[in-house]
Amino acid sequence: MSAEPVGGRPSDLRGRRIAGYLVQSEIGRGGMAVVYKALDLRLDRTVALKLLAPELARNDTFRQRFTHESKVAAAIDHPHIVPVFEAGETEGLLYIAMRYVAGQDLRALLDRTGPLPVRTAVRIAGQVASALDAAHAHDLVHRDVKPGNILVAEGTDSDHPEHVYLTDFGLTKKSLSLTGFTSVGQFVGTLDYVAPEQISGKPVDGRCDVYSLGCVVHEMLTGAPPFQRDEDMALLWAHQFDPPPPVTSRRPDLTAAVDEVLGRALAKSPDERWRDCLEFTGALRRAGEASGPAQAALSGRSPAPLADALGAAAGPGPAPPPPRWAMPVFRLRGGGA
Repeated sequence: MSAEPVGGRPSDLRGRRIAGYLVQSEIGRGGMAVVYKALDLRLDRTVALKLLAPELARNDTFRQRFTHESKVAAAIDHPHIVPVFEAGETEGLLYIAMRYVAGQDLRALLDRTGPLPVRTAVRIAGQVASALDAAHAHDLVHRDVKPGNILVAEGTDSDHPEHVYLTDFGLTKKSLSLTGFTSVGQFVGTLDYVAPEQISGKPVDGRCDVYSLGCVVHEMLTGAPPFQRDEDMALLWAHQFDPPPPVTSRRPDLTAAVDEVLGRALAKSPDERWRDCLEFTGALRRAGEASGPAQAALSGRSPAPLADALGAAAGPGPAPPPPRWAMPVFRLRGGGA
């Protein structure tokens, strides 16, 4: 059900204020969050402003971890981590203001292009791995590495055709669903990239991010995450007990070395995985290079340049109304409609 309008036209969000930010347009939304492009009125800069649903704010475990991890993430200065400017609460909703990145997330890119050439997948994975290892060095585990949390912007030159950012530190939710945040048997968000130890409620460290990154790499290479099941419980079982399918079954242009590298990243036991994310992506790069020139061809054609795919994103359409749960934070500028 759509939210009711707050004065004026339902789709006209320009001029609505949230805390110290002026909404300009919507960037994206999910079941538990909505992200806006907004103007920081104090510093006159454009930001990405994420609002979280009120049930997150009401969960003490999430609030405490959100506050702690947002502060840690804000302290990390890394070229592939989206800088966090502020995290707080307004009208019962948690919000986080981050650098605005012009581009699209990896989810949108894969939906548009399908599987990526190995070199492109390796470049993207390497940048994400660098960000994750930097976070792990600060004792921060992401826990929710997935295409929707990987932003892909245009790079600087032909040798660096994309610049990748990892986002949503401090906003992870899957482990909360294992500790009573949602009703028994329910999870918040996708399960396609969750590590076995998260499912079983065991303590996690950076190696759970290695597993999730392995799932993302599998999707970049084949067009789908390693496990696809019709029911959530079957998917949970697969992550914990089923062997991952070899990528060569869908990409015969690759070598068995790629299967071996991904198989180790997707090991059920953290002790059997790569020690860190960059060790994983380094091995992936070497395995990809061993695949030879044929890897550039996919289904008998050469993939379109990434810059073309990045530039193919449709322009913004009419903004939808805010989610119903976000309505209390909207205030009209100057009281007008």
